[in-house]
Parts: sequence; C-alpha cells; structure tokens
Amino acid sequence: MEEKRANKHNHPNWKRKLLYFLLILFLSSLGVGGYFFYEMYTAANKSFTDLERAGNKSSLRKQEVTIGDDPLSILLVGVENYSTGGQNGRADTLIVVTLNPETDSMTMTTIPRDTMVEINQVEEYAGTHKINAAYTFGSISGYGGSKLTVETVENLLDIPIDKYIAVDFEGFKDIVDALGGVTIDVKEGFWEKNIYQNNERIYFEQGPMHLNGEEALAFVRMRKRDVNVTYPREERQRQFIRAVMDETISAGTILKVDKISDILGENIETNFKPKEIYGLERTYASASSNQVETLNIEGTNERVNGLIYFVPNETGLATISEQLKQQLQLKTNKTMPTIYKANN
Repeated sequence: MEEKRANKHNHPNWKRKLLYFLLILFLSSLGVGGYFFYEMYTAANKSFTDLERAGNKSSLRKQEVTIGDDPLSILLVGVENYSTGGQNGRADTLIVVTLNPETDSMTMTTIPRDTMVEINQVEEYAGTHKINAAYTFGSISGYGGSKLTVETVENLLDIPIDKYIAVDFEGFKDIVDALGGVTIDVKEGFWEKNIYQNNERIYFEQGPMHLNGEEALAFVRMRKRDVNVTYPREERQRQFIRAVMDETISAGTILKVDKISDILGENIETNFKPKEIYGLERTYASASSNQVETLNIEGTNERVNGLIYFVPNETGLATISEQLKQQLQLKTNKTMPTIYKANN
C-alpha cells in the first residue's frame, strides 16, 4: 500500500483573524466589492435551513437572541455521509461553542459521538441511542437531521442551541483546500487512512505540519489507533479549530469566491442568515484562540446491550451545564461557582 506523508512547510501570510473554520467561508466575503458580496450572499442563502422553531428561537429561550448583543450558542456538526453515498449520514463531530460579547469570552465543548442519550421525538426510533444517530434518524424520518441533533444536544446539556452549522466530509475537505490548507502543531505522531486515496496511510509527525483538506480530515477523524488514548480525537478537533482561528484570510482566498460559493451552497447547512453573520463578524472578528475556554465532558465507556456507549458522569455533566448557562447568562444553580473571572 502506498504511503503518504503530510507536508511540512510554512503557511502563507494571512491578513485577518477568524472565529473558527466553519465560519471562514461566510466571513471572507465581508468588506469586499459588490460582486464578491453578491456571490457569497447568494451562497449563504442557499445554505440557510431553518429549524422551524416557534418564534425563531429555542424552546429554552424566552425571546430570540440578537446576534452581537446577546450571549449565543452555536452547534458545529460534522456529518459523515461518504459511506452512505451522501445520504442520511451520522453526526461524526459535535462541538458546542458559546460566545459572550459582554465578557468577551468563548467556550468550546466537544460531545463524544458515542454519548448515550434518549431520543423520543421520532416515534419509530424512540429509545436509547448514541447521540450521533440523531442526525440519521431525523433525516430518514423527515423530522430533519439538524433539527433532531440540535434538540438532542439541548436535552443533554439543558441549554438552548441558538444556531447551528452542519458540514459534510466533502465540504470539510474542500473548505480547507480552498483556504490553502491549515497549519497544525501535532502533539504526538500517528497515522490514519485516507478515504479519498484507497485508504493509503497518511503519517502525522510530531511538530508543526501544514495540512491540505484530505490530511486535515484524517487528522480530526482518527479514533482507532492506540495513540487516541493519549492524543484523543476531541482534543485534535478542538486543536484544529483553534489553529484556524489564529489564521487569517488572504486576498488570494477572497479571489476564489466562485469556488467558495459552490462549497457553501452544496456542502454546508446553517440557520445563520447573512445579516446575522455580519453581526457576528462585527463583534468577534478580532477573537483569538487565547480567549477560548475548553470544557470537557467526563464519563466512561460502557457496554450496554452489546454496544459501547460513552456514559457521561452525571455530576460532571451537571457542572458543564451550569458553566454553559453562566456563559449564556441564563438562570443557574446558585451554589455553583463562578468560573469566568478566575479563568480569563
């Protein structure tokens, strides 16, 4: 089997910092000329998929949030659908990001894909499942893959999810390539199969590495090597997002607007409206990874009815929920400690 080594070289200079990689495509259009803005605005509209919620808000909210003024939660969903021919995939990656304009703080919480949850909105699938199945059940039943995933995450963490962005593997790869790749400081060497090149191995060496789309996807996907214990998948996913946050967009990237527009329309689904993206950019464009606090859900892997689930520690999950409520300025348990003044 042919083996492939990820390239090590310097990344080109970039000009503007961004929030995280899934919003790069949207934000890159802002502040440019009419043609570019029109193309990106049109593409963003094509990506828009409403969750059809009453009052255009989560049922856990009393009123709709105002982007740029109110604390906000965003669910980032990475959809694995290459093995199903692009249909009815699973939520391979789930990351909750919270943004608070008042405290200028951000949190990032990864939800393990095998987390045990109850899914009861769709009668034919009611019961105990892994959380990544919510996207599949919602898609097959017509309930909506993103809608059921958002609601399942809300039930797990007991917080409102205001916005979501879902991207499939093909979109992920194309996004990274359109941006010219991303530089990652690999903490521990490992290898992973390249699903686009007959499963040939991609080797990741310890230290800074510049990754193209296929390599970046393999970097965040790996979960079956022994090194996953000491360099877990969730850590690599967060590390990837932090790395892209500290990158900026070059003029050359903006000139690729036609390609970027195609990616937006074909491979990304979101309930962000173009004007809301503009409000987000105005408030958080200068954010860096130093402002991000990582929250970890503690738990154990347990076999239940022949399947391995990640079962969250109840006390730890309650603590995470309270921390996120603090960040979102929601009513919390008064006995919980205030965390942000101490950590920021």
